[in-house]
Amino acid sequence: MLENALYYGDNLRILREYIPDNSIDLIYLDPPFNSKADYNILFKEPTGKPSEAQITAFEDTWHWTEETEAAFREIVDTASANVVEMMGSFRQFVGVNDVMAYLTMMCIRLIELRRVLKHLGSIYLHCDPTASHYLKILMDEIFDKKNFKNEIIWHYRKWPSGNRQFQRNHDVILFYAKTDSSERVFNQIDLMERTESTRRRFGKKKIVSGYDETGKRVPSQTLDEESAGVPRDDTWDIGRVPPIKQLFPTQKPEPLLSRIIRASTNEGDVVLDSFCGCGTTIVEAHRLNRKWVGIDITHLAINLIKWRIKDMFGLKAKKDYMVIGEPEDLAGAEELASQNRYQFQWWASSLIDAKPYRDKKKGADSGIDGYVYFHDEKDKIGKAIVQVKSGKVSVKDVRDLGHVIDREKAQIGILITLEKPTRGMRKEAITKGYHESPAFKGKFPRIQILTIEDLLSGKRPNTPPSLSVYKNAQRVNMVEQFDLDYDQSE
Repeated sequence: MLENALYYGDNLRILREYIPDNSIDLIYLDPPFNSKADYNILFKEPTGKPSEAQITAFEDTWHWTEETEAAFREIVDTASANVVEMMGSFRQFVGVNDVMAYLTMMCIRLIELRRVLKHLGSIYLHCDPTASHYLKILMDEIFDKKNFKNEIIWHYRKWPSGNRQFQRNHDVILFYAKTDSSERVFNQIDLMERTESTRRRFGKKKIVSGYDETGKRVPSQTLDEESAGVPRDDTWDIGRVPPIKQLFPTQKPEPLLSRIIRASTNEGDVVLDSFCGCGTTIVEAHRLNRKWVGIDITHLAINLIKWRIKDMFGLKAKKDYMVIGEPEDLAGAEELASQNRYQFQWWASSLIDAKPYRDKKKGADSGIDGYVYFHDEKDKIGKAIVQVKSGKVSVKDVRDLGHVIDREKAQIGILITLEKPTRGMRKEAITKGYHESPAFKGKFPRIQILTIEDLLSGKRPNTPPSLSVYKNAQRVNMVEQFDLDYDQSE
């Protein structure tokens, strides 16, 4: 197994193909459910075929399809008797609907996660109150109820919403061990202060084995050393990442992941996040000198993590860690384009560090797949419109890009193509002329055509020095905002 690696793809397939049995010390997962936000593609179905669940995953909703039925049948054929009976009862009670589709897809993945977890490992499953009660039953059967350790309540504050009910200000994190062994790593961290009444009662007396110096029984929450605090409880008050500072919708705060990692691993242990999003688990694992494995189904997320760990730690792909699943040649790019053209657009845009534009599946096509920003003159930022074409291209595509850059008052247009451009396309691009940059006193073609082969060989657009599409991260600290143009409302 590769350690310090990012995997692009369906996490079920990645787990089965790349992650060995008993190889992971800590698993954290935060699978999306019922957020009604358009921000992530979850995964393909176990057969590898596109499905309704794949398409509607942009809206973070689930539907029962032929693929879901196939996954359910696989569970029935291969899982333990207890899990099979539980899933059968769920299906009878819950019905064949979106919730059952979610439970089926989670069940088959949790079975794999238990397989890869070490004998002394721990798993933390993050869920919101709409699904935690179902997931706890699922976890009880897969990991055994005797290995349940805590239902952690992560409490936070946010702007009030809704009426005629109490404000919903917490998430649930289910903490299980693989086995109930006393040798399992669990570090007492972030101790809480003793209450004032306890300090007044015992003063500086040394407390030994639950009894004071006179042999009188003392409260069970006291520790052996009078200077120590009491163990952390299972309600954690940790602030959310404000929407204005989010790198990714549903981003979790670094202190939350830090507490989990420090509690259940030691330096050098391996941490896995199978829905790694913007990579907070990866960042904290690396900062705390743990090894890490991240999996996500969107190139948008993988590219964001690559930038984040480069900006924070100076890590470079292939040199300091591996990225598995990204196209490395033209054939791989063609395969990705045939599977999912939106993923292809995000990946191709990332090759030139373009900021991806909003999800174009909603509403009319604006003719914009991304932006590249650059210094143009004093106190003025220039921009290049990026279009990505995965199919046939013609002179019309060049003309259309010209209209878009005029409409958007952009200085440059960049057309990325999978196919080689025709002579007519290159001629048409030349007729659009040049942009003269006052700051750099140079001429830059207003329309530039780059093929995927060009980009894979190292060629880049001809623009003034570009600006990062991300705000700088504070080194080994909280990362500042990158506006993905997604709905980040509460």
